[in-house]
Amino acid sequence: MTVEQDITRKLTEGLSPAQLAVENESHLHAGHAGSPGTGSSHFRVVVVSDKFDGLNRVARQRLVYDLLKVEMAGPVHALALQTLTPAEAAA
Repeated sequence: MTVEQDITRKLTEGLSPAQLAVENESHLHAGHAGSPGTGSSHFRVVVVSDKFDGLNRVARQRLVYDLLKVEMAGPVHALALQTLTPAEAAA
């Protein structure tokens, strides 16, 4: 299973999202100081979930990072997050 697939699976299981997009942007960061050159180090994630209701931006990001703690401790160097409730996504 790829890192992208692991991220998708864990966020799907943990957040039951109405919408989830995981994009591997590692190729955009090849050669920079923090890039390990693995091709699976930089990701952009957009997740829409009612589990974010009542949570501020920091709490939402902590929830995602907790679900992805293994990936963040290993292959993932950077994770750009957009975390929305269904109502925010609809607006």
